[in-house]
Amino acid sequence: MREPTSIGELLRRLRAGAGRSQSEQADVLSERAGRAVTRNEVSRWETEKRMLTPYWQQHYADSFGIPVGIVKRAVAAAKARRRLEQREHHGGDDVQRREFLGAMAGLAVTLPGVARSEVGSRLGVGDVRMMLMRTARLRRLDDYLGGADTVHLYATELAATTKLVREASCTTAVRKACTAVIAEQAQLAGWAAFDAGMHDVAKQHYTTSFAAAKEAEDAALAGNALAFLAYQQVTVDKPNVETATASYAIAERQATPKVRALLLERMAWTHAVAGQADAADRALAEAAEVVHQRDERPEPDWVFWVDEDEIKIMAGRCWTQLRRPLRAVPVLEDVLSRYGDTHARDKAMYLTSLAHAYLDAGEVEQAATITERAARLASGVGSVRPAEKIRKVVRRLKPHRSLPMVSSAIETAGLLATAQV
Repeated sequence: MREPTSIGELLRRLRAGAGRSQSEQADVLSERAGRAVTRNEVSRWETEKRMLTPYWQQHYADSFGIPVGIVKRAVAAAKARRRLEQREHHGGDDVQRREFLGAMAGLAVTLPGVARSEVGSRLGVGDVRMMLMRTARLRRLDDYLGGADTVHLYATELAATTKLVREASCTTAVRKACTAVIAEQAQLAGWAAFDAGMHDVAKQHYTTSFAAAKEAEDAALAGNALAFLAYQQVTVDKPNVETATASYAIAERQATPKVRALLLERMAWTHAVAGQADAADRALAEAAEVVHQRDERPEPDWVFWVDEDEIKIMAGRCWTQLRRPLRAVPVLEDVLSRYGDTHARDKAMYLTSLAHAYLDAGEVEQAATITERAARLASGVGSVRPAEKIRKVVRRLKPHRSLPMVSSAIETAGLLATAQV
């Protein structure tokens, strides 16, 4: 069942679930509060023409026997959305967008209890479908929020799903499908922990995902779990080519085109960091080819974002890593010209690759301009990775700090570091 996406829809669904008309809901509230409430007032709350005050939030929650936090979060999300719409109308910025999305994430935290109560003690195909829909919605928060914003949410969802599946009865086929959902959610939780700098936690989640994927006999998910582990190793230790190549080998025969493309591009990144230019080039070329292949099988939701531009971004990053600026700059400039600022974390990191490439090409002032832009984008993002990458560029810029553009970029990056303390 689809979850409510606004306070108005939440109130309507709660009332419908209780079998009440708007007049009957008004009567219930009047009796509880000792104050007259009209049907028109209930209608205004349900259509969001008027927002519930804290007083009425409590009485509404009590009238349905639910925690008041659920109603409070929904109201907060609605108010944030209104502020966003007003600011966009008058020229808003991405800080306000992230404020709204953060409020929506807070609403999502309170919603599992509502949905879970509908599942019951026996799971069926419909329940698996609902879990996958929830996971897909949660996954899309990562487009706009950093791991520090989502790590608790994803871990809570994983724990709830694991407990539910462990305690429920179901057929063998349904249990296998549920275990695959656990593998997906463990990857989400691992990615958020990695993005937040919680590397031990991330590794645990990825290991859990790999085990669950194997139990579910889902080779694609198993391969992706290994790909996540390889990607993390590049960051916190050293490139592990064996793990990266194994991630593709385990999934290749069963994987859909986009899954293959994703695993190939991640394998290319490991090769690039290891200094293996030819191997990286081969993997990137194959990824660019297979991402366009047609397949009758539906792609899993966890590769919804994989497209030609994603492969190009990785190609640009790989060529930057391999100190090939003449190959890296045109690709990165082209793709980033289409990349929205609302994807602040990712764009900030990709800009640092472009800045490194310009430094390799001897274009110091251009690199400084791009670094300053990356630092401004990264401000307020709940991720440790953009700041870490910006610091690496700044170290290369410091010998040129006598240049005004470089000095300005270093100052802006310094403010970013201070804000994250």
